[in-house]
Amino acid sequence: MTCPTLEGSGRAEHKSIATDEKRVFLPPKEDTYGNIEGLMQQFKLVMFGHGVRPPKGEVYFPVEGANGELGFYVVSDGTGNPYRVRVRPPCFTIMSALPKLLVGEMIADLIPTFGSVNMIGGELDR
Repeated sequence: MTCPTLEGSGRAEHKSIATDEKRVFLPPKEDTYGNIEGLMQQFKLVMFGHGVRPPKGEVYFPVEGANGELGFYVVSDGTGNPYRVRVRPPCFTIMSALPKLLVGEMIADLIPTFGSVNMIGGELDR
Protein backbone atom coordinates (compact mmCIF):
# COMPACT_ATOMS: atom_id res chain seq x y z
CA MET A 1 0.00 0.00 0.00
CA THR A 2 1.28 3.46 -0.86
CA CYS A 3 1.32 6.32 1.60
CA PRO A 4 -1.57 8.87 1.51
CA THR A 5 0.50 11.49 -0.31
CA LEU A 6 0.87 9.23 -3.34
CA GLU A 7 -2.80 8.35 -3.79
CA GLY A 8 -3.85 11.52 -5.61
CA SER A 9 -2.70 10.78 -9.13
CA GLY A 10 -6.24 10.49 -10.53
CA ARG A 11 -5.09 7.84 -12.98
CA ALA A 12 -8.57 6.37 -13.39
CA GLU A 13 -10.01 9.81 -14.15
CA HIS A 14 -7.74 10.30 -17.16
CA LYS A 15 -8.32 7.15 -19.19
CA SER A 16 -8.48 9.21 -22.36
CA ILE A 17 -4.80 10.15 -22.01
CA ALA A 18 -3.62 6.79 -20.65
CA THR A 19 -2.15 4.66 -23.40
CA ASP A 20 -0.20 1.46 -23.82
CA GLU A 21 2.68 3.39 -25.42
CA LYS A 22 4.91 3.98 -22.39
CA ARG A 23 6.92 6.78 -24.05
CA VAL A 24 3.91 9.09 -24.36
CA PHE A 25 3.65 10.12 -20.70
CA LEU A 26 5.48 9.63 -17.43
CA PRO A 27 4.30 6.89 -15.04
CA PRO A 28 1.99 7.84 -12.15
CA LYS A 29 3.59 9.09 -8.97
CA GLU A 30 2.54 6.04 -6.96
CA ASP A 31 4.27 3.74 -9.49
CA THR A 32 7.41 5.89 -9.56
CA TYR A 33 7.77 5.92 -5.79
CA GLY A 34 6.10 2.57 -5.10
CA ASN A 35 7.93 0.00 -7.23
CA ILE A 36 11.25 -0.39 -8.98
CA GLU A 37 9.72 -0.82 -12.45
CA GLY A 38 7.97 2.56 -12.24
CA LEU A 39 11.15 4.21 -10.99
CA MET A 40 13.16 2.70 -13.84
CA GLN A 41 10.57 3.82 -16.40
CA GLN A 42 10.61 7.38 -15.02
CA PHE A 43 14.42 7.43 -15.03
CA LYS A 44 14.73 6.14 -18.60
CA LEU A 45 12.16 8.59 -19.95
CA VAL A 46 13.87 11.68 -18.57
CA MET A 47 17.43 10.62 -19.47
CA PHE A 48 18.97 11.75 -22.76
CA GLY A 49 18.07 9.50 -25.67
CA HIS A 50 15.03 7.90 -24.01
CA GLY A 51 12.81 10.97 -23.82
CA VAL A 52 9.05 11.24 -23.89
CA ARG A 53 7.72 11.09 -27.44
CA PRO A 54 4.20 12.51 -27.54
CA PRO A 55 1.97 11.61 -30.47
CA LYS A 56 1.64 14.02 -33.38
CA GLY A 57 -0.78 16.84 -32.67
CA GLU A 58 -1.32 19.74 -30.30
CA VAL A 59 -2.55 20.10 -26.74
CA TYR A 60 -3.20 22.86 -24.22
CA PHE A 61 -3.02 21.79 -20.59
CA PRO A 62 -3.92 24.21 -17.77
CA VAL A 63 -2.62 23.72 -14.24
CA GLU A 64 -3.70 25.65 -11.14
CA GLY A 65 -0.79 27.85 -10.10
CA ALA A 66 -0.30 30.09 -7.10
CA ASN A 67 -1.51 33.22 -8.92
CA GLY A 68 -4.00 31.61 -11.30
CA GLU A 69 -4.03 29.36 -14.33
CA LEU A 70 -0.65 28.26 -15.65
CA GLY A 71 -1.09 26.94 -19.19
CA PHE A 72 1.15 24.84 -21.41
CA TYR A 73 0.62 24.64 -25.16
CA VAL A 74 2.62 21.96 -26.98
CA VAL A 75 2.64 21.10 -30.67
CA SER A 76 4.31 17.80 -31.50
CA ASP A 77 5.42 16.38 -34.81
CA GLY A 78 5.84 12.92 -33.26
CA THR A 79 9.58 13.13 -32.59
CA GLY A 80 11.42 13.44 -29.30
CA ASN A 81 11.61 17.24 -29.53
CA PRO A 82 8.48 19.42 -29.55
CA TYR A 83 7.74 21.47 -32.64
CA ARG A 84 6.44 24.36 -30.52
CA VAL A 85 6.05 25.01 -26.79
CA ARG A 86 4.40 28.03 -25.23
CA VAL A 87 3.84 28.71 -21.55
CA ARG A 88 1.07 31.06 -20.48
CA PRO A 89 1.94 32.37 -17.01
CA PRO A 90 -0.82 33.49 -14.63
CA CYS A 91 0.56 37.04 -14.41
CA PHE A 92 0.27 37.57 -18.16
CA THR A 93 -3.48 38.21 -18.03
CA ILE A 94 -3.20 40.23 -14.82
CA MET A 95 -0.67 42.51 -16.50
CA SER A 96 -3.05 43.14 -19.39
CA ALA A 97 -5.59 44.53 -16.90
CA LEU A 98 -3.08 46.85 -15.20
CA PRO A 99 -3.66 49.89 -17.50
CA LYS A 100 -7.41 49.71 -16.81
CA LEU A 101 -6.74 49.56 -13.07
CA LEU A 102 -4.71 52.77 -13.27
CA VAL A 103 -7.06 54.92 -15.37
CA GLY A 104 -7.65 58.20 -13.54
CA GLU A 105 -5.05 57.47 -10.87
CA MET A 106 -1.70 59.11 -10.19
CA ILE A 107 1.64 57.72 -11.44
CA ALA A 108 2.63 57.04 -7.84
CA ASP A 109 -0.28 54.56 -7.61
CA LEU A 110 1.49 52.23 -10.05
CA ILE A 111 3.77 50.72 -7.38
CA PRO A 112 1.11 49.77 -4.79
CA THR A 113 -1.28 48.58 -7.52
CA PHE A 114 1.45 46.48 -9.07
CA GLY A 115 2.22 44.98 -5.66
CA SER A 116 -1.41 44.38 -4.71
CA VAL A 117 -2.06 42.06 -7.66
CA ASN A 118 0.98 39.94 -6.66
CA MET A 119 2.74 40.49 -9.97
CA ILE A 120 5.78 38.38 -10.79
CA GLY A 121 7.90 40.40 -13.18
CA GLY A 122 10.00 37.43 -14.32
CA GLU A 123 6.93 35.92 -16.01
CA LEU A 124 6.51 38.97 -18.21
CA ASP A 125 9.67 38.71 -20.29
CA ARG A 126 7.77 38.53 -23.57
